Amino acid sequence: MAPVKKILLASLLSTSAFLAPPLIGITVAQAAPAVAGLPDFADIVDRTGPAVVNIRTTERVKAGQPQAGGDDEEMQEFFRRFFGVPMPRQQPQPNAPRSNRKPQQQEEVPRGVGSGFIISADGYLLTNAHVVDGASDVYVTLTDKRELKAKIIGSDTRTDVALLKIEASNLPRLVMGDSDKIRAGEWVLAIGSPFGLESTVTAGIVSAKARDTGDYLPLIQTDVAVNPGNSGGPLINMKGEVIGINSQIYSRSGGFMGISFAVPIDEALRVSDQLKASGKVTRGRIGVQIGEVTKEVAESLGLSKAQGALVQRVEPGGPAEKGGLEAGDIILKFNGATIDKPSDLPRMVGSTKPGSKATVSVWRKGSARDVSLTIVELESDKAVKAEEKKARPEATPNALGLIVSDLSDAQKKELKVENGVLVEAASGVAAAAGLRPGDVVQRLNDVDIKDAKQLNALVAKLDSKKRAAVLVRRGDSSQFIPLRPNSGN
Repeated sequence: MAPVKKILLASLLSTSAFLAPPLIGITVAQAAPAVAGLPDFADIVDRTGPAVVNIRTTERVKAGQPQAGGDDEEMQEFFRRFFGVPMPRQQPQPNAPRSNRKPQQQEEVPRGVGSGFIISADGYLLTNAHVVDGASDVYVTLTDKRELKAKIIGSDTRTDVALLKIEASNLPRLVMGDSDKIRAGEWVLAIGSPFGLESTVTAGIVSAKARDTGDYLPLIQTDVAVNPGNSGGPLINMKGEVIGINSQIYSRSGGFMGISFAVPIDEALRVSDQLKASGKVTRGRIGVQIGEVTKEVAESLGLSKAQGALVQRVEPGGPAEKGGLEAGDIILKFNGATIDKPSDLPRMVGSTKPGSKATVSVWRKGSARDVSLTIVELESDKAVKAEEKKARPEATPNALGLIVSDLSDAQKKELKVENGVLVEAASGVAAAAGLRPGDVVQRLNDVDIKDAKQLNALVAKLDSKKRAAVLVRRGDSSQFIPLRPNSGN
């Protein structure tokens, strides 16, 4: 090792000779002040930490039902956040003799963990909607180790914001900042409970201000270390103000990979105000399907630059159709606000009160014009799912492998058909023949199809030894497809 030490020492002496020959030791020591400007978060953490809480949720299940990793709370949170489903549970053995079955009582089992923060001294706090989604009970642990049961005032899945309430007073609370004023490159920190490790502090910088990851929410991107369990915790600036709610991470492994996202606090507060007032969030809609305006399209249509939202489809009977919007229009402004990219429009429309009038500026056939619309209310996710379920009364495929639903008058008008049923799912012989969801079955042999009940009744009477001619419409064309029913159905 001696020769190596001599070489290193010679290098240091050689370098120092150019800097300050008489004071080699001092010169080397003075080469380090580059770290003097790094921030110290200790005072901020001391001020804000007491208002950050740990959240655990439970679920009531039948007593004796085995749980796969029931006490592994962080893994349960991981499954819901990154796979969109609860952690799988081991199912009890089916077909148990009825005489041996006993009435089952419910028991409370762990469901997940997360974080949150107090926004008012009387016990209101914010977290993510996915942290409390599906929970039977929610418990909040304060930094003084008190654990209180929380009431879910309301949650909004589109923005991933939930408002909770605990019965307490004189609580420490966080100061709200202005997420519109943040800048890429500024220091921020997160406080939360990753993997159940409460009051964990991590820091980084704002990587980008408005990442489009959904129709209603441009997220703040950071490189702050956020992991399962951090969800719902605050993103804090150097003034000690909340500027976001840590919500998502980009990961291929399930752990932190240098990219995390937070809900802007301005949007979260708008949502929480509605949740506090009515328990739900009301948004507007105009009934259009939109797409991007490319540079080539803009040039061909005479636009000075690629901006706005291209109307790809207008909902029959919706506000846009009633107001005169047409497919092919390019929406440039909404109530005077410029639409730079397609994702701007849903946010502007969504924040407009249903029932109010709106002026939409569109580019059509080489000129701009204004269209007046009446905003209607956007259905909630629960209402949409209920309607979808209602539209699919036949859950079991028929002998042709088809699950179909009735066409509404609006769908018939849109598809330009007078009769038929919509294919919701195709399996078996139907899938093998190329049928797929969205196709319309108009005729079976020589019989026009009017509704799903009629088709399924006719299919049930088919001879499994003979092929049936099914008239299928896809897009603007129709053709007969021969199908032999499955004799097993």
